Amino acid sequence: MRRLLSLIALCLTLVLGATPSFAADADHGAQIFSANCAACHMGGGNVVNAERTLKKEALESYLANYSAGHEEAIQYQVTNGKNAMPAFGGKLSAGDIADVAAYVESMSQKGWA
Repeated sequence: MRRLLSLIALCLTLVLGATPSFAADADHGAQIFSANCAACHMGGGNVVNAERTLKKEALESYLANYSAGHEEAIQYQVTNGKNAMPAFGGKLSAGDIADVAAYVESMSQKGWA
């Protein structure tokens, strides 16, 4: 299904010259998070730097441009990494990163409960 949506998006881009946007899939993001992020960020924490958690207050204080766009700021961090966090831009697709960002944002709003 994701491949079909990607193909449709490509066709629309070529025909209309516009890039369609698809809602991120937080459920898929949970799977990607579990496989790639949970080792350091289990339960929204951070085993490397206890201050850099994925809790709402921490994200607000240390992610650049978080107030302008929560998921976009998370996507930037996941894609590019920073300090001890590796960049996942070369490992995960843009769609996977968007899904992870949707999951992280959703969980931060719930207090990771």
